[in-house]
Amino acid sequence: MAVKELFAIDKKPIKGLLAVEWIALAYLLFTVLMMAFMWTKMQHAEPLLWGRFRFLTTTLALWAVYRMVPCRLTLFFRIAVQMIFLSWWYPDTYELNRNLPNLDHLFAAADQAVFGFQPALLFSEKMPWGWFSEIMCMSYVSYFPLMALVLIYYFLARYNEFRQAAFILLGSFFIYYVIFVLLPVTGPQYYYLAAGTDNIAAGTFPHLGDWFYSHYERMAPPGWTDGFFYHLLEAAHDAGERPTAAFPSSHVGITTVVTLLALHTRSRRLVATVLPFYVLMCFATVYIMAHYAIDVAGGLVTGAVFYFSLLFLWQRHQGSSR
Repeated sequence: MAVKELFAIDKKPIKGLLAVEWIALAYLLFTVLMMAFMWTKMQHAEPLLWGRFRFLTTTLALWAVYRMVPCRLTLFFRIAVQMIFLSWWYPDTYELNRNLPNLDHLFAAADQAVFGFQPALLFSEKMPWGWFSEIMCMSYVSYFPLMALVLIYYFLARYNEFRQAAFILLGSFFIYYVIFVLLPVTGPQYYYLAAGTDNIAAGTFPHLGDWFYSHYERMAPPGWTDGFFYHLLEAAHDAGERPTAAFPSSHVGITTVVTLLALHTRSRRLVATVLPFYVLMCFATVYIMAHYAIDVAGGLVTGAVFYFSLLFLWQRHQGSSR
């Protein structure tokens, strides 16, 4: 894409909101309704509400900028800002689901029933090497860079499908966020610490009820603590991690979506870049104790389902609007 194409005025500018913006607004409405029902139990209700107002004004301001200068660059920024807001929406799932009974005991028990042990507890013990730890941490922190890589590729090389790719990716995220709000599962790094690793090792999984309403201490990730990517992982967790969003694994699910988007391009270089990280991601989420093994299976299935379902919806909508 030539630089001048970025600023060329669209011959047929989009008049209304983008599909990704409508999805974000639908999620905003869903969470506001949840907040209304939980208002008296919520700890930070007013700041969350004001945050939604700021999100709304930002979205409308970007729409207004695009209407004044309807070009590829302003369209890109509209979608890029929605992507950036994902990291803001994520902690909100904890603010909502902490008011519901925790369900980790069911998922830890499911792992035990399937494997006869806890993969998240034993994986790092069986593979303690520093180089392996760095590979696992590197693949886990590649999450957002992989998304950015694929979306930018669509923008530069397959612009006609850029909005479709963004719709599928953002749509998948918000479906996961709805699940996380309604299904309060924290994952091993939180549950093992709260329940006690002795209980976990013995195959005992206590029901913690509303423990995570006021507790968000987590275990440090296993691995080589002097590693560069280990420190990147810890910095990312310190910045935005919360006891939420364990099942299904959105890291695995979204990376599944990203991989399918890459395969759709038929670009060998893009696929060759994304695919190794995708495979490693499936193992890394368990290795660092972010997820139960069953969460990975859930991410694989839901990621594929969301991709093909949202692709079908996009194509059907585009066909009906012609």
